[in-house]
Amino acid sequence: MGSGMETVDVVVVALYFVLVLAIGFFAMWKSNRSTVSGYFLAGRSMTWIVVGASLFVSNIGSEHFIGLAGSGAASGYAVGAWEFNALLLLQLLGWVFVPVYIHSGVYTMPEYLSKRFGGNRLKVYFAFLSLLLYIFTKLSVDLFAGALFIQESLGWNLYVSIFLLISMTALLTVTGGLVAVLYTDSLQAVLMVCGALTLSILSLLKVGGLEGVRTKYMQAVPNVTAIMATGNFTYSPSCRIDPKPNALRLLRGPLDEDIPWPGFLLGQTPASIWYWCADQVIVQRVLAAKNLAHAKGSTLMAGLLKILPMFLIVIPGMISRIMFVDELACIGPEHCISVCGSQAGCSNLAYPRLVMAVMPVGLRGLMMAVMIAALMSDLDSIFNSASTIFTLDIYKTARGEASQRELLITGRLFVVLMVAISIAWVPVIVEMQGGQTYLYIQEVAGYLTPPIAALFLLGVFWKRCNEKGAFCGAMTGFALGVTRLILAFAYRRPRCDQPDDRPAFIVKIHYMYVATGLFWITCLVVVVVSLCTPPPDEEQVRTTTFWGVRNMKVVPTEEKRDTYRLTEKSLEEERPLNVNEEKSLDGVYVASTDCDPETPGTETSPVTTPPERLDSATVEMIRKGSCHRIGGKSRFVRLLEWFCGCKEEARSSKPSVMQEDARVIAERLHEPPQIKTLLNVGLLINCCLAISMYIYFSL
Repeated sequence: MGSGMETVDVVVVALYFVLVLAIGFFAMWKSNRSTVSGYFLAGRSMTWIVVGASLFVSNIGSEHFIGLAGSGAASGYAVGAWEFNALLLLQLLGWVFVPVYIHSGVYTMPEYLSKRFGGNRLKVYFAFLSLLLYIFTKLSVDLFAGALFIQESLGWNLYVSIFLLISMTALLTVTGGLVAVLYTDSLQAVLMVCGALTLSILSLLKVGGLEGVRTKYMQAVPNVTAIMATGNFTYSPSCRIDPKPNALRLLRGPLDEDIPWPGFLLGQTPASIWYWCADQVIVQRVLAAKNLAHAKGSTLMAGLLKILPMFLIVIPGMISRIMFVDELACIGPEHCISVCGSQAGCSNLAYPRLVMAVMPVGLRGLMMAVMIAALMSDLDSIFNSASTIFTLDIYKTARGEASQRELLITGRLFVVLMVAISIAWVPVIVEMQGGQTYLYIQEVAGYLTPPIAALFLLGVFWKRCNEKGAFCGAMTGFALGVTRLILAFAYRRPRCDQPDDRPAFIVKIHYMYVATGLFWITCLVVVVVSLCTPPPDEEQVRTTTFWGVRNMKVVPTEEKRDTYRLTEKSLEEERPLNVNEEKSLDGVYVASTDCDPETPGTETSPVTTPPERLDSATVEMIRKGSCHRIGGKSRFVRLLEWFCGCKEEARSSKPSVMQEDARVIAERLHEPPQIKTLLNVGLLINCCLAISMYIYFSL
């Protein structure tokens, strides 16, 4: 396959790398990376277009191109249900969860749990769970899928390719923070849609359009006689080679092995609520928006873009089966191993094979760049979000006296650690059975995330929910989910030519039904324990529930030109005297006082940040700065500090305090009447569009 790439294709890929690096370093140069808000939340200054594009690209990683297309080749339309479900859940994020997150003033999702319920137990538990999910599902699947495409199309050495990709992605994330991630994601979104659209159009023309796909897919059966004649292969009737009878239906019967509709609606949806409404990778992007109007606009935009994967990835995967049925629908384990090296199946080759067969010279390089864009965007999202969680929810909890400077450096060093873990995990990924790539991540998430979705839903909507109930529910759901996950990996599906002697509860009970049980059992435990124990304090629920947002008084911004940002004037009157300040990207002043290096215990000047805006850990993180001498530092140290975004002052570095009071929050939550009406119309259109897609592809 490597011979299919011409010099022009390699030049296109190289130009892509140069352009992405240029944008990333430009963002690093222009952005405010020396504050926690600037590095982790892009200064909360992003517009809806940038955030919406980043939401889409952060979700569509290389596992989508490999996994969705592969599942489309193997089972038809079914896998597209996840994409249409996301269209609805993104609006749940924008209209319900984001207002609560803005009102509570949190940086991370574990921080929200701590602020809503009190204590650190839930915060630390969710932080560790999120990091485990990032490293062993998202990172592993992305690396496997990206490496598979690179190896199939270019013939590059697997480990060298992955090392270079991870290193470049980490370089962008470490240096530029979320600003670099968001701007490079915007470029990658355009590149991804254009490249995939080109492939989709060219492949549809080859098979006669959508009607040709429907007809020819159901006839795509491998030639068993010819395959057996070409090699020493055997065929067992138990190995399915015919397309599934209901392949052209999205939602299927309650006993279907792919998507039983009751399990999908009641079990998969809660797992998806965790991903779209409570996962740091997604929520962090929306929190970087200027205000609530931009946040809602970004979810509307991302929702509309989520219609595209069905037409740009799933259907091309089905076309690939039509064109390469003798390879993708292998007749037995031996045949599969000879084609792709995995006895589980070769459907994951669907997208790379289609690219190499359909795309002309030059455009193959474009698609190679698209795949690199998908891989890098997913990786940089995971690196940035994971470093945020580790720094603010784990490291800060363990070291309460850590300065802002120390936290910023720790976040960057944790990215380096994740790079090392990711590269060390590559040999394990290579040994994974490639035929189960997309189902692997969905199954793991289905066992671990429904309890988290239950906590967030009850925490946002039910004021009576308390910490004891939430913790008991989380531990109950986690214990049951981990037990089922261990059993699922202990009893793996045998080869298709061998009898399936696994226990009935493993074979017969779909993982979506298990997710359903986990979600509702967790809800039951939370409700019962909460009702049997004292209610939470009023202060805990005032800024952390949906009803608190509805009851707060929203203050409109006075100046029309600054409708979506706090005006400089509004803070000018409230800044304390004798304070040196600098303005961050979100228009909020960062105030700092001189600190005497000889007296590190000297406290900063008083500020007007109220306790309801930031939790105690965040307040302490912001208030405590490192006071140190920088005189006599070598040029190398100064260069390293500039590279990591740690600002140097002329005489001493100064602790900074971010002033963002209740009025700032009210202005960020304000929506002008015309804008609010327009957004609600967009919400109605998105919901109707999602329902129509379900109906069209299920009839």
